[in-house]
Amino acid sequence: MDEQRFVVTDDIWARLEPHLPGKESDSGVTGKDNRLFLEAVLWRVRTGLPWRDLPSEFGNWNSVFRRFRRWAKGGVFERLFEEIRGEPDFEYALIDGTIVQAHQKASGAKGGLRLRPSGAPAAD
Repeated sequence: MDEQRFVVTDDIWARLEPHLPGKESDSGVTGKDNRLFLEAVLWRVRTGLPWRDLPSEFGNWNSVFRRFRRWAKGGVFERLFEEIRGEPDFEYALIDGTIVQAHQKASGAKGGLRLRPSGAPAAD
């Protein structure tokens, strides 16, 4: 497994860790490697593959899935989203035709661009 491709940086982890269940200060069982588990969930979201295809380096797929379900039902992911939503990350910004409108003439409608014999655009 290529740890260089992990998503959760040390800075982000420092902000998220206090909001996760299974810390030493929590009652009950201590969570086994919350950071690796979170990376497994993010891997699954990025790839879109079934839980059964989770690389074995993340642990048993069924254990990871059951933990994911507990966290989802317990509102853990909502708390994480609340913590990190204040600072947008514009590493990836997507704009497509479903959110951007253009005037009909922008698509090369009748008339188009008229060129002079020299190849320069003609003034209207």
